[in-house]
Amino acid sequence: MAFSANIRRYIIIFLAIGWGLSLISFFLLRPERLGIPKNKRAQLYRNNQLLMGTFWEVTSPNKEASVIVFSEAKRIENLLSKYIPESEISRLNRTGKLKVSADTFYIIKKSKEFWQETKGAFDISVTPLVELWGFSDQKYKVPGETLIKETLKLVGSDKIILHENDNVVEFKLPGMKIDLGGIAKGFALDCAVVKLKQNNISSCLINAGGQVYALGKGPEGSWRIAIQNPRKKQFSKIIELKDKSISTSGDYEQFFLNNGRRYCHIINPITGYPADSGIFSVTAISNSGLAADALSTAAFILGGQGLEMLKKKFPETDFLLMDS
Repeated sequence: MAFSANIRRYIIIFLAIGWGLSLISFFLLRPERLGIPKNKRAQLYRNNQLLMGTFWEVTSPNKEASVIVFSEAKRIENLLSKYIPESEISRLNRTGKLKVSADTFYIIKKSKEFWQETKGAFDISVTPLVELWGFSDQKYKVPGETLIKETLKLVGSDKIILHENDNVVEFKLPGMKIDLGGIAKGFALDCAVVKLKQNNISSCLINAGGQVYALGKGPEGSWRIAIQNPRKKQFSKIIELKDKSISTSGDYEQFFLNNGRRYCHIINPITGYPADSGIFSVTAISNSGLAADALSTAAFILGGQGLEMLKKKFPETDFLLMDS
């Protein structure tokens, strides 16, 4: 679908906070109402598709951009989704040891590096805890402390063994499982951007259901992203992006209430309980989608004090916290 707009001034992505189905949409002021002459209106193409459990939307002056992005996102989904029975991650979770593709090996290796750099806050091996709390099948429950402690024995990326010589991934303990949901979209964005550049496409905005990558400039300048405060139902900040990704993790979309307490889907892999750091969302802005994705999760778990540590270790990443 093609449309016309002055991107720098008149189009904004509304970035809603949370995982799951996207609450992001475009707000477009009609160029004719703004007095923009027809011969100065840039033509853009915009398409969307359901991928990786959420809606992806691609906007670019090049009509081939969406085909390239969707194809690459689907390829990564088929490798990494735990919901696809024959994906490499599903097979690894069933068998505990598997020779995987270069892409799958790479993202697991990077995930282990983030685990180490965030002092265990970002951990793809947290899946047994996610299942224990009922977030995998939406049968929510508050498990007993003894059961949580037992399940914690299966958690820890140091228990994921990587055989560099043949791309084999192995779990140290039976019953371990991994979930790349906290980093896979960012990785898919990065892979899509590589493909776009290989096809000489230098301007594209990709909205992957809550995470965005802004490649190059819009026709009239930087792409603009509006971050919404879900508690106050208003926009807290507008950010201009070029060749960067932005990702937000928060507690408001997937959660359940028990005895008046909110339990969100992001589990702290250190305590075994849903994250409760005193903030309700964190936005990370980084040069790569992979880093923005992983670090928004880690920052949400760590909270304000841990954020200072992340800023020192990842100076190229900016963070925006919301706690009121």
